[in-house]
Amino acid sequence: MGLFSFLKSSGPKLLSKQEEESIKNKPAEEALNVRKEAIVRKIYDINQPVHNISVDINGETVTVYGQADTQIAKELAILTAGNNEGISSVDDRMSVVKPEPESQFYEVKSGDTLSKIAKAQYGDAMEFNTIFEANKPMLKDPDKIYPGQVLRIPRR
Repeated sequence: MGLFSFLKSSGPKLLSKQEEESIKNKPAEEALNVRKEAIVRKIYDINQPVHNISVDINGETVTVYGQADTQIAKELAILTAGNNEGISSVDDRMSVVKPEPESQFYEVKSGDTLSKIAKAQYGDAMEFNTIFEANKPMLKDPDKIYPGQVLRIPRR
């Protein structure tokens, strides 16, 4: 898919306060490895069919390697890696076992709701649930999206 942009000042923190504290006095390479492990853990935590995930971090860019069984799993892995504070782009190097058409990605803007996005994308505000379902488990509540967050918009 390529290189995807994210708003680096939005999203949850990659590490907990305890993890941040634990790496303060560690060598840079060790601290970087903790961040890499956190991203890999987040990707596996979404419980999608992905395998052999590894990441590199260069500044604000995360490069994701591995394999996904489906295009949806790949897209959710990319979004999971990128929707974190301090990440401005994700370089997708994943392969897909069963290629399908790619979804469109949409960056949430101030004042957006899933209904408003659905109206703009599909012409029907009631299609908000399509977007919500396409972004589970990253989204847990259709009313909890934030500016800068990047969402999957499935093709219709």
